[in-house]
Amino acid sequence: MDDNSKRFLANQLLWIGIYFGIAIVVGIFLDFPISLIVIIAIIIPLSLYRRRQIMKRMGGQQGTGSFFGGIRGGGGGGMFGSKGGLSYYCISCGTKHNQAECPKCGSRMKRAAFDS
Repeated sequence: MDDNSKRFLANQLLWIGIYFGIAIVVGIFLDFPISLIVIIAIIIPLSLYRRRQIMKRMGGQQGTGSFFGGIRGGGGGGMFGSKGGLSYYCISCGTKHNQAECPKCGSRMKRAAFDS
């Protein structure tokens, strides 16, 4: 296992420990229905904060207004950082098209690629 994998695994285990620690401490001090609500009220914002930090580290866009970071298409970048749409290329002849079969050779096999 390389250094990055070890660091990633250690980070994930640390956060799992933090989540379990929060759940145990809240569960000890509060009764069941209230503890569940409090745990959810703590864990969800903490997870969203973690996600924002990870996206910032990865160079993701901030302030897109979408909960999922603009993954739904909209052309504004989003998760994959592409400004264009999705294009399909025929595997047999390489023709770019958006149809069920290639207009040039009639093949139904195609590969997807993001426009830049």
